[in-house]
Amino acid sequence: MAGMTTLIEGRLIRRYKRFLADVELADGGTLTVHCPNTGAMTGCAEPGSRVWLSRSDSATRKYPHTWELVETAQGLACIHSARANKVVRQAIETGLVPAFADYPEIRSEVKYGEGSRADLVLAGPGGEVYIEVKSVTLCREGGWGAFPDAVSTRGARHLRELAAVRGPNTRAVMFFCAFHTGVERVCTAGDIDPAYREALMAAQAAGVEVMAWGVRIEDGEIQLDRALSFAVDSNMEVSA
Repeated sequence: MAGMTTLIEGRLIRRYKRFLADVELADGGTLTVHCPNTGAMTGCAEPGSRVWLSRSDSATRKYPHTWELVETAQGLACIHSARANKVVRQAIETGLVPAFADYPEIRSEVKYGEGSRADLVLAGPGGEVYIEVKSVTLCREGGWGAFPDAVSTRGARHLRELAAVRGPNTRAVMFFCAFHTGVERVCTAGDIDPAYREALMAAQAAGVEVMAWGVRIEDGEIQLDRALSFAVDSNMEVSA
């Protein structure tokens, strides 16, 4: 996707203060870079890992470089969680996701609920589709991508608001974008955030759809490329 074709490789020294990381470059120099991920980043922030950075030409940025990708033991991961919205939107616009084929209109960051913004809202002859996109980077044994990787009261609120907005002509979708090439299927991380797990089960009971898709990461480009199965718990039978 745009903005990631030219990346700078380095080695992670450390991540700290949530939004900062120090990276060693190939020439031995070091950079302090922006870390665009508020989660725990379990398995994606190991010192010594190969990482890739983008650079902004904005004169107002204190740290021009942004941490984008990391090489983990299970595969490549994009830790820039906000990019998931753009990747999913691009896939919908190009007709890659069959479930949304009848909704040609698309908007981003639409206000709804109690002060929330839907990541995407689609519209078509059949009505509207409200979509919340979540980036999944926690890759566990068996190729399970688990969400969230830290307690997420905001995520649980989004599920409740999706359930509330659903109606006769309105679909509501929780869309898990697995931003880790090692992820083969997705579940909730109930051991990390049991309240999120319960909120998702309640949302499903209220008619909220859950979708999970994997990505391909090649040459600085990220594209949605395959539907993944989803289960509330990793010990449950999965459903596509």
